[in-house]
Amino acid sequence: MSLNTTQNTLSTALQLVDFEQVSPDSLQLEVREAIAQANQFLDNLSDTPTDAQTALAEVCAFDHLNLALDRSWGIVSHLNSVMSKEDIRQVHHELLPELSAYGTRVGQHKALFQRYQTIKEDSAFFATLETARQRAIELALQGFELSGVALEEDKQQQYAEIQSQLSTLSATFSDNILDATQAFALPLEDNQLAGITDSGLALLAQAGEQYKTKLVESQQKSQSEVDALPTPYYVATLDIPVYLAVMTYADDRTLRETLYKAYVTRASEYDSHTNSKGESLNNADIMQQILALREQKAQLLGFTNYAQLSLSTKMAESSEQVASFLRNLADKARPSAKQDLTQLQDEAKKYDIDEIQPWDSAFLAEKVKQDKFQLSQEQIRPYFPLPKVIDGLFTIVNKLYGIRAIEHSADVTRWHDDVRFYQLFDADDSLIGGFYFDLYARQGKRGGAWMSGFQSRYQYPKDSQTADHDIRLPVCFMVGNFTPPTDANSPSLLTHNEVLTLFHEFGHGLHHLLTQVNISDVAGVNGVEWDAVELPSQFMENWAWDSEGIALISAHVDTGEPLPQDKLNALLSAKNFQSGMQTLRQIEFALFDLLIHADSPAPNYQGILQTLDDVRAEVAILPTPDYNRFANGFSHIFAGGYAAGYYSYKWAELLSSDAFSKFEEEGIFNSQTGKAFRDHILSVGGSQPAKVNFEAFRGRAANIDALLRHSGFTTSDVDSKPTANSEAS
Repeated sequence: MSLNTTQNTLSTALQLVDFEQVSPDSLQLEVREAIAQANQFLDNLSDTPTDAQTALAEVCAFDHLNLALDRSWGIVSHLNSVMSKEDIRQVHHELLPELSAYGTRVGQHKALFQRYQTIKEDSAFFATLETARQRAIELALQGFELSGVALEEDKQQQYAEIQSQLSTLSATFSDNILDATQAFALPLEDNQLAGITDSGLALLAQAGEQYKTKLVESQQKSQSEVDALPTPYYVATLDIPVYLAVMTYADDRTLRETLYKAYVTRASEYDSHTNSKGESLNNADIMQQILALREQKAQLLGFTNYAQLSLSTKMAESSEQVASFLRNLADKARPSAKQDLTQLQDEAKKYDIDEIQPWDSAFLAEKVKQDKFQLSQEQIRPYFPLPKVIDGLFTIVNKLYGIRAIEHSADVTRWHDDVRFYQLFDADDSLIGGFYFDLYARQGKRGGAWMSGFQSRYQYPKDSQTADHDIRLPVCFMVGNFTPPTDANSPSLLTHNEVLTLFHEFGHGLHHLLTQVNISDVAGVNGVEWDAVELPSQFMENWAWDSEGIALISAHVDTGEPLPQDKLNALLSAKNFQSGMQTLRQIEFALFDLLIHADSPAPNYQGILQTLDDVRAEVAILPTPDYNRFANGFSHIFAGGYAAGYYSYKWAELLSSDAFSKFEEEGIFNSQTGKAFRDHILSVGGSQPAKVNFEAFRGRAANIDALLRHSGFTTSDVDSKPTANSEAS
């Protein structure tokens, strides 16, 4: 069965995937068929276009042809992330070189490039095109240049080889992290459980049952031996909900250190685990290969280093500008961070801890929260049952944008029973699109949280015979690794941090879904500069920090009572607790990322570690053990899209804080302000530069004042120096 059809009307309206019908083999076949059809189109393309009108028609025809590839490969990539098994992983990895070769061919195809040039150079014709089409053409021309279309043939071949190697290396990096995370399991003795909360113990017991199953499946123990193990059987793992349950609450400092060391040495020389083929999971060699290849690619294209290449498509103008922005922000955050550390040091004395180590910080921070703010994450967790949080989230976006989300999980096939599907409707009851929630941590799922906009909004060509609708509506996957339900009859109870993550990913989802742009290349998040793409996501988090927003997303799981005023006050008072240290940590990651990609020649593994040590010496205020190998698990930059772009989180946080300050001025549920944000940011996607969109909404250039105030680094009477104004705008 084709991916474009399913058994029911709902799926047909949104062209959903029938997950009961897909298999790794069928997906592989569809990807290859789509590549073959697209290659045939390129083969038949004449060397020179006739006129701009004809060139545009050919460009649109090629865009339409690529829909099948985007769709089938999007499903492969998605399943490899959320249901990673040997069969889907093998297909994913086998296809990577083929996708890379095809992508390189497209980017270096001179006849196709000439179509875009012909459209752009016919200024009279170009001026008649809608803004989104103009922007798509301009970005495509930039993409051709950055794909080596102007290189000599031998250098084009070198570029293609680099791209192929990079795609394979990044996938292996990601595999190693997932395998290393899931390979670790530490059965616990009763005396190690002191301090761990009831919900934490339930998670450890769940992990214990999964561990027992793995012991039998791997033939390490017989079923009878496993049956003789105690019930509940508590096992610590590196899955984030379990890891945090131990690191935040376990009284046993040695246990916390053991788990910390296991986590920060994943996929490093200190990690003895191997994959299913018996191969080392150490990412060290992969990292230095990736950096070397990125530098080669950048220099082929005329850049000095990879950071220059990366920033050529972003809002920021140079590495120096980004570094200045990060260091200025570090200076603003450092006094607050030192106060944060003093609080932890005072608390450490109560536990006979002379020198705070990284495995103490979460534990001590929780104790300070309980003591200073009378706030316990465990005490407020029952007030954030997932169904209530989701319902409140939908109410908030309804107030802001007039949209409604309706669950239809029973009507569509899904890749896992935990997954939920929703339709999104506008105020006039017209269908906007659909989205899936896959929110719980589980085996075979990579860590973290993300939004995948695999199906973008798209207008079919008038002569298309395959379209059931004139407009293909957007659909996305929103994925998390939240604490799963610990009881079959009870919902998942979220920490407030998990609530923030849900709001963050939903912000990305709204950016994808609410677009009114019909050209996929610039619809939703597509075409948005990478250092602005986090604006809608970080912006959405603000409603989970506002008392009116919290009232909508909280109700006690048993009684339905709202979050009591004292707990609400405590939560809001603690908003900026540890904000200084957390900001410095993000700056540490961002500066490290920037520097290793700006370095030439590209550093080897020891150079990577030395750069990280140097950045820590400059930025961090808490010492890090020599064995810490954070970089070996830094998937954002070695297996994601954030290379020389991790600074984007802080850059976009400046934008999001400034955007939210308009709601603070006009009312956080002001529907007119919500409409303006939808019209100028969410609806337009990448059809205009992010700077233009932001200034259209805010009425001026961005400045840093709101970010400093929201972070607790200044009062409302901000010294309005242009520290980051020029950088962000």
